[in-house]
Amino acid sequence: MKTRHVIQLILAIAVVAAALRLGLIYYQRHAPSPAAQPQTALDPDYYVVPKKLHAYDLKTARAGMVGHPAWIREGYKFTYYRYDPGRHHTDFAHPAGLLLPLEQLDIRDVIQTPPPAAGEMPQIVAVFEKGGQKFAVPIGARRGEDYTLYADDMLFFEDPHQLYRHWPPKVWQAVDRHQVLPGMNEIQASFALGMGVPQPAGDQPGKTVVYPNGGHPVTVTFRAGKAAEIQTGSGSSSR
Repeated sequence: MKTRHVIQLILAIAVVAAALRLGLIYYQRHAPSPAAQPQTALDPDYYVVPKKLHAYDLKTARAGMVGHPAWIREGYKFTYYRYDPGRHHTDFAHPAGLLLPLEQLDIRDVIQTPPPAAGEMPQIVAVFEKGGQKFAVPIGARRGEDYTLYADDMLFFEDPHQLYRHWPPKVWQAVDRHQVLPGMNEIQASFALGMGVPQPAGDQPGKTVVYPNGGHPVTVTFRAGKAAEIQTGSGSSSR
C-alpha cells in the first residue's frame, strides 16, 4: 500500500510539472515579441547630424569655408571686428558687434592675423562681408605648427532650416523673428535667442535659462524639455 501511494504521488507531481511546462510553452509562443511591443518615438532632433569640416590647418579651413555659406550656431556669443583687406589687418581693439542667432555668413577668406595683444597667439579669422564692409571673426589660433580650430563648434555648414525641416512652420517663423513660444524646446529657443545661461535650480521645478538676447534679456523656464514660462526684461510672461 505504501509503495502504491508513493507511485501515485510521483505520478501526480509529474502531471503537474508537465502541465506547468505546457503552460509556459503556450505563453512563450503566444506572447507578443519585443519587436511588436509599442515603442516610444525618439525626438527627431536626435537624428540631426550637422556636417563638420574637421579642418586641421589654415589650408584645410580655407578650402572648406571660402565660397560656402555658414550659419552661426549660437548667437550673441562671437565677437566680430572690422577688417582692412589692404593691410590684412583685423582691428581687435574695436569690436564691431556680436554675430546674431543663425546669422548667415558668406566667407570670403580664411587668414592668419597677428594676435590681439602681445604674448597671445596669432589668430585664424574668417573674413566676411556685411553691409558692404569687410569684417573678421576668430575661428581658431596657431601656436608654432599646431592649430586650434573651433569652426565646427561655432558654425553650421548646412542651412539649419533644412537640417531641422521637421519643425512646424510656426516654430520656424518664431525662430526667424527671434521669438520664443510656449512649447518650444531648448534647441529652438537657442536658435531664436542665441546663447543662454542656465540658472541654479534651487527648489524650483524645471530648468531656467536666461538669454541675454543682445541686451533684451528673456528668461525661459523649461518643464519636461518644453518652454513653460517666458519672461522678458520688462517682467511680462506667458505660459
